[in-house]
Amino acid sequence: MNRRRPDMVGRDAELATLLKVVTGPPSLAFVAGEAGIGKTRLVHTLIAGLPQSRRWVAVGSCQPGPEPFPYGPVLDCLRRCGPRLIGAELNPVVGAVRPYLPEIAHLLPAAPEPLGEPSAERHRFFRGVRELLCALGTCVLIMENLHWADEGTRHLLRFLLAEPPDGLALVLTYRPEDLTDGGPLGLAATPDGASTVARLSLSPLDRRELHALALDILPGVALAATFVTALHERSGGIPYVAEEILHALESAAPTPAHIDAVDVPAGVLDTTASRLAALSEDAVALVLAAAVTDAPASATLLSQVAGLDSARTRVALVESLRGNMLVPAGTGSYGFRHVLARRAAYQRLTGPESEELHVRAMQALRKEHPLPYAQLAEHARCAGRLVDWVSYGEAAADAAYSAGDTDTATALLRRLLNEPALGPSDVDRIAVKFARAARAGLDQREATALLSKLMADPRLSAEIRGEIRLSLGLLLVREERGLEAGWMEIELAVNELRGRPELAARGMNVLAEPYIGTRPIAENLRWMSRAEQVLADATDPQLRVTLLANAVANRVHIGDHDGWELAKQLPERVVSAAEHRELARAHCNLADACSWTGHYDLARTHLSIGLRLAADCDAGYIMSVGLTTELRLDWYAGTWAHLTGKAAAYLNSYSELLPVTTELELVLAWLSVARGEWETALAHFDNTGVRNPANAITPVALSAHAGMIRMHLSREDTDAAVAEAGTGLELLRAKGVWSWAGELVPAAVTALCQAGLTGQAEDLLAELRAQIDGRDAPGAAAAVNACLGDIAAARSALAEAIDHYASAQRACARLPAPYQVALLAEKEALCRLRLEQPDATDALTELAETFDGLGATRDAARCRHVLRDNGSAAQSRRGRRGYGNELSPRERDVARLLAGNRTNREIAEVLFLSKRTVEQHVASVLRKLRVTSRHDLVEPD
Repeated sequence: MNRRRPDMVGRDAELATLLKVVTGPPSLAFVAGEAGIGKTRLVHTLIAGLPQSRRWVAVGSCQPGPEPFPYGPVLDCLRRCGPRLIGAELNPVVGAVRPYLPEIAHLLPAAPEPLGEPSAERHRFFRGVRELLCALGTCVLIMENLHWADEGTRHLLRFLLAEPPDGLALVLTYRPEDLTDGGPLGLAATPDGASTVARLSLSPLDRRELHALALDILPGVALAATFVTALHERSGGIPYVAEEILHALESAAPTPAHIDAVDVPAGVLDTTASRLAALSEDAVALVLAAAVTDAPASATLLSQVAGLDSARTRVALVESLRGNMLVPAGTGSYGFRHVLARRAAYQRLTGPESEELHVRAMQALRKEHPLPYAQLAEHARCAGRLVDWVSYGEAAADAAYSAGDTDTATALLRRLLNEPALGPSDVDRIAVKFARAARAGLDQREATALLSKLMADPRLSAEIRGEIRLSLGLLLVREERGLEAGWMEIELAVNELRGRPELAARGMNVLAEPYIGTRPIAENLRWMSRAEQVLADATDPQLRVTLLANAVANRVHIGDHDGWELAKQLPERVVSAAEHRELARAHCNLADACSWTGHYDLARTHLSIGLRLAADCDAGYIMSVGLTTELRLDWYAGTWAHLTGKAAAYLNSYSELLPVTTELELVLAWLSVARGEWETALAHFDNTGVRNPANAITPVALSAHAGMIRMHLSREDTDAAVAEAGTGLELLRAKGVWSWAGELVPAAVTALCQAGLTGQAEDLLAELRAQIDGRDAPGAAAAVNACLGDIAAARSALAEAIDHYASAQRACARLPAPYQVALLAEKEALCRLRLEQPDATDALTELAETFDGLGATRDAARCRHVLRDNGSAAQSRRGRRGYGNELSPRERDVARLLAGNRTNREIAEVLFLSKRTVEQHVASVLRKLRVTSRHDLVEPD
């Protein structure tokens, strides 16, 4: 398969040094680095980047072998210099090289008479080579793999460097670990005849550089930070190894597991085999012991696994280090340069050999305190000792779970459950532990796949099946398009768990959650009652906090005042780690419920507690939910700085968690609407689940409908806004939770009023007021006056509208929701403008600055557009200022839209500017940012 060779990354400084050296002859550059580090890539990039001139460039390469051809790499270069010699006057001594270069013999002087003395013949040959290079003028000779050079070649190079031709630049590459006799030229000291000498040592690439390499090889592929970190760890930062891994990947969203599944590249196998062949028997035994121990190990552990005494171990270890088979890996420990090198060495073992070494490793590790359970489990597995594997694997998983490392716990237990020889009792016990760890972790899809497989496993007992099914359902409801399937599994599990009411109540709690899918609230209420009855009878502290974690949030979501009475039952302190995790979940759940109903300050309070508790116990899934709620609260609070970047980063980290991703998409969509980025907004809205409400988080979908209504109205597409309102209201009425209506209903009323359907708007408002009567729903209550204002304005009762908008602003300020306050203040100012009140233009000017401060580009531009249409200019209250070479606020808006590939026409539409004005802004932006094309722009900070 032909591969496109990726661009070189991470060697800019070395390339600059080489370029300086070779363009200032006579000069010498040593380029050192281990196999695969990129020496060849560097010198070929150098050649491609050399300035166009009459400089002659040639590359020769030393080859491995017991009897290499003398002077081979130098002669390989010189045999290609014929065109350079045409018409040249050559010193007769050049004839001494004629027998070695038949390809250009016709251009060389006649060979001189033999001298009969080998040393004299060699000296004359060396002189001939030097004079030939002098005749070639300015030239660059690159000798690769000098560690394989024969002594004759090294002697010739030393001769040339003692008195180099004036035009000669020599570049020598080599592997330090493969040198057998001192320096790269075979001597401890380097000849110093060259005017310039540079020594470069290539280091492994760092994570940032590897990320750039990966993006070059896999353009358009989503690369998570965890993947890049794993790539760096597995490859050791060696470009060749990383490239081989990347070329072998087929997934559109690769993970660390995909890296581990890549076969060892042939080049790594060959290098490992050749290096092992050069080692003594003891050194090979030590290297294979290191391959078996896997993790970096002490010399003592390696000696026990290899079966060597301390003296032989020391000699073998030094030899292995000098041969670059092993490398230091911390104080007193040793391992392989990268994972693939270890795997290549491990593949040299036969089955019986590896089993014996794994048994020795187990025997050695049993002497350590505390016992390294995870390592012991892996050695037991590889040695085929099932009983030991189960014992150590479970102990390792228990320790990981207790420490909050749920990902490690699930990985260990998953491997055990996939063992066909595992007995029924072991399957029951380990499956329960796996399900518990999976519910607390972030690795959802693999967990649900394994639990689904277990449901069909005949080894799983009927007593445990209901519990496993419950866990499967709990995981499914977190996945995209998994809500309905999750509900079905949970309902089945509740029936199967009739004899275990405490566990069944956990399923009831989820079925009671009102924010999942389209099932009507009446059905949720039925499950709430059943779950709360179990809660009332429960005495176990852990069970109580587990049930409260759902019950409190469920009641607050629907605006039920009893939710706050239940919240008083949450304990302030807990004893066990499990209670700690459930208390963290309770506060994060309550914060989420508060955020949807308009209790923003209370949401912040409980979120702070929940995130602190979740961090203390390293509860990854709970943290993800809490952090997402925090970003949505930041949206409401108008603290939008860096909000887009944070949301995008979380999307990358939590890409498989439905409750998290849809809320993040919602935040990004609302931000895009405020900026006038319609296509981007629509793409994000589509990812909220709004078009598939049965598998959506209901308040997210309702908010998305509200956002799309606002977007259509901003684009003056009233018909689309009214249609969107109808779809959103249909979902709201089907679900029946009007405490979430604080965004959707006022948006719908605005659309209906602008469409001239004021009667329908009045009916909708009456419906809202009736549905939230007696409910604890400050967000929906704040919407009432906003709706009254729109209806009054539509009926031209402008003074009445002004009063309603002012009341609505006060209510939103109490939430607090400053962006909503600003939008309502704009509506009030427009009414004042219609009444020709003199303070209206000042209010709109101030609002334009407010929107600018928030980052609401479209809203600020709309205010300025209204002012221009009314013969007023939106002057800053601080007065105009000169921006010099800095971007003005309007230019920053233009630059951001340009960076998003928006056309001048689209920018003009978003900013309410003429095309001519946009063209002037574009020219100014390009000039100030010193770029020649809009395609070179990145979004300004």
